[in-house]
Amino acid sequence: MTIGGMPTDDLPETFHVTTDEQLRAVSNLTRHRIMAVLRFEPATITQIAERVGLAKGSSSYHVRLLERAGLVKVVRTRKVRGVTERYYAMAARAIVLPDPGEGGPDVLMRHAVADLEAAPVDGERHVRMAHLRLTEEQFAELGARLEALADEYRELSDPSLPDASLVFALFHPASREQAEGDAK
Repeated sequence: MTIGGMPTDDLPETFHVTTDEQLRAVSNLTRHRIMAVLRFEPATITQIAERVGLAKGSSSYHVRLLERAGLVKVVRTRKVRGVTERYYAMAARAIVLPDPGEGGPDVLMRHAVADLEAAPVDGERHVRMAHLRLTEEQFAELGARLEALADEYRELSDPSLPDASLVFALFHPASREQAEGDAK
């Protein structure tokens, strides 16, 4: 596999976020958007700044924090008019976050909602919420099918095409008693 013409055979499949520094790095919406830019192909600070809509200085700051946390890395350098240009890429194909714990914020869902709210209103969207009643076996099967479908389409992704985001959450909601207790 290659990313932007660069081999990624040595790229780990997953990077597990385990430290507070790494969690702080991925918890920031701007850095989440920078990682989205780097998901399919390496980019320079200038390219990242243009795609995310940041000043180069801000882009550089956020990329340095991601690099320090081990989430992105320099994959190529080249000299341009006497200046060394660095190309950054993700450190792994997928980033795995720890479970937020009971009552804790789910960083992925917060970023997904922010990205959805920032998406063009007139663009095509497929957003749906369904309340289901499933056996534990059906629940596990649906979760596995959703993950397999996401993996299948991730493998089909072509960096030359526009970005599309897929987010899903399959979970058992809090019981009514628990939800009512939280509301008091």
